[in-house]
Amino acid sequence: MVYNCVFWLNSFLHKNGVHATMSPRAIMTGQRITYDKHCKLEFGTYVQTHEKHNNSMDSRTSGAIALRPSGNEQGGHYFLSLHTGNRILRNNWTVLPMPNDMVDAIHRLAAASKQAGGITFTDKDGNILTDDDEDETEEAEEDESIPVA
Repeated sequence: MVYNCVFWLNSFLHKNGVHATMSPRAIMTGQRITYDKHCKLEFGTYVQTHEKHNNSMDSRTSGAIALRPSGNEQGGHYFLSLHTGNRILRNNWTVLPMPNDMVDAIHRLAAASKQAGGITFTDKDGNILTDDDEDETEEAEEDESIPVA
């Protein structure tokens, strides 16, 4: 998700940027974003990617979640493969509604990566922060305030 945000932030001009008509991406790579190629999918969209195939009975598509445009001239996108858990690059896909078995596959991938409990926030010493810590900080700040006469 962070890569997706950075990709799009760098694809547009900044009013206080270093160039009046070129985005940071265009300055650094020489490539510009094209709506027809790069704005086809939203982050998190479920698709069936079209895989290389022959005349066998092997699967020709694979379930995946859209991550971000690759930025290449062909209009490819990066996807999270729901079968391998790896990032893949594909130029052809079919957008479909998210089926329940894919939701289960995403939960399995999350459990396998040991992140099912969510993100744990710590301070610089590695102590886990909780919502209670936030309340204590606010109380400490109030105690340190100087009374006005």
